[in-house]
Amino acid sequence: MDIHQVLEYLPHRYPFLLIDRVLSCEAGKRIHAIKNVTVNEPFFSGHFPHHPVMPGVLIIEALAQAAAILSFRTMGHKADDRSVYYFVGIDHARFKRPVGPGDTLVLEVELKRYARSMWIFSATARVNDNVVTEAELMCTIRSIDEAGKGGN
Repeated sequence: MDIHQVLEYLPHRYPFLLIDRVLSCEAGKRIHAIKNVTVNEPFFSGHFPHHPVMPGVLIIEALAQAAAILSFRTMGHKADDRSVYYFVGIDHARFKRPVGPGDTLVLEVELKRYARSMWIFSATARVNDNVVTEAELMCTIRSIDEAGKGGN
């Protein structure tokens, strides 16, 4: 999937779109996607100016965006303005090496199980075949009416 197809499956847009391409996707099983990390990323100016490092939470978010594409492909539909894809949990997150400008983040997400509108994934991010982040992600999709319009 090129960036135009990715945009059909994710509601995210710059600067929060963290998937550049999907290399492969097996509905109901797994997805491999990439995020090209460039020096132009807005977070690098403050994290850290003297040694740019991609924040771990954004690596986790990139993995979650890949998981969202896998979920939508598994259900056979695309993101729309009537629903929202939420993170509901992150377990066993480990950050093993920093990610910086020039790195290509390879995102590998595998569906572990789906029950009662809860999606559970095993997720790994790699740079040059080296694991940089691992986590178990839990996500759900809710209609905007169910999710409510209030906030914190």
